[in-house]
Formats: sequence, structure tokens, C-alpha cells
Amino acid sequence: MEKLKKIGKFVPAALFALPLVTFAAVILPAGTALTLANIQTVIETVANFLIVIGVVIAVIFIIWGGLKYMMAKGDPTKAKAAKDSIIHGIIGAAIVLGVGVILSTTAGLVTRSFFGS
Repeated sequence: MEKLKKIGKFVPAALFALPLVTFAAVILPAGTALTLANIQTVIETVANFLIVIGVVIAVIFIIWGGLKYMMAKGDPTKAKAAKDSIIHGIIGAAIVLGVGVILSTTAGLVTRSFFGS
């Protein structure tokens, strides 16, 4: 039973990743050679999709924290929890955007496509 619980934790992640795999199959035309430019396109497309999803989730956390802060009605513990939610949303957005910069830099290094060359 314990093994089933451990496996059950990964099922939602696998179900979330399944559309990404099929999304990558749509990007590459069938029957063509796989080049570094194609790999860069797939990585950038998937990364941009995940970055948008991550930023949207971070914004939702920030908005939810703001709503919780307004509903705290002067209660210090609720206000602190709301501030923590806002701070965690901002940190999450910064991390997601930082990963985006790292991915685009890495893709540029792999394909040597910096500065339009």
C-alpha cells in the first residue's frame, strides 16, 4: 500500500507532462532531420509555455495574498500569512523568470545563435 501511495504522487505530474510531449510532436514536422535549430525551437516553445503558466500561478498567489490581507481585519496572524503569500508569489515569479533567462542563454550557447550570427 505504501508503494502505491508513493507512485500515486507522481501520477498528476505525469498527466500534466503528457500534453507537453504531444505538443512537442506537433512542432516538429514528420520525416525531417532533427537539427540543433529544431531542438532549440522545441525547448523555447515548451519553456515559454511553462514560463507563462508559472507567472500566471505566481500572479494568482499575489492576488490571493492581497485578498487575504484585506480580509485579515487587523488580525496579526492572518495578516502575516497574507504577507507571506504575497512574498512567496513574488519570489516564485522571480524564479520562473530567472529560469527563463537561463534557458534562453543555454539555448543560445548550444546553437551558437547569439547576436544574430
